[in-house]
Amino acid sequence: MNPARQRQSGFSLIESLIAILVVAISALAMGALQLTSLRSTGSSLLRTIATQQAYDIADRARANLPAYRAGAYVGAGASHAACFAAGCTAQQQAEMDLYLWNQANASLLPSGQGVVCLDSTPNDGTPAAPACDGVAGANLAVKIWWDDDRSGSATQRFVQNVRP
Repeated sequence: MNPARQRQSGFSLIESLIAILVVAISALAMGALQLTSLRSTGSSLLRTIATQQAYDIADRARANLPAYRAGAYVGAGASHAACFAAGCTAQQQAEMDLYLWNQANASLLPSGQGVVCLDSTPNDGTPAAPACDGVAGANLAVKIWWDDDRSGSATQRFVQNVRP
């Protein structure tokens, strides 16, 4: 038998292992891509909710124009039972709007917090210190913070300026 005439047929063990390694690395890369896609989708959903919440309080302020012009939408809100029953004043309605808005922020966004204030430089601040400067004539700034990566601290911020 002549060894020069023998031909190799089939795969060797090393070639098979290399093919399995390539397939495994490809599967891991596809899994990482899927995880990144899911994370981005979740982040986009939370940003959409924050945007809707900012427009919600802006629309509430525009609907209650006397209280808006009197500065009633600046500060913390309060619950008023009269707003559910017989009716309430424009000031009480503004406080109730802020109260309900902050309740919705807390329930819709992880660690969701919001503030409405007069601010000439709205793109600053933290939930603990919103950095509202209160400059007369400045627009209302709606600032919303939430915990985008669920690490325990509200690090994402959405800001919307409001004009009547």
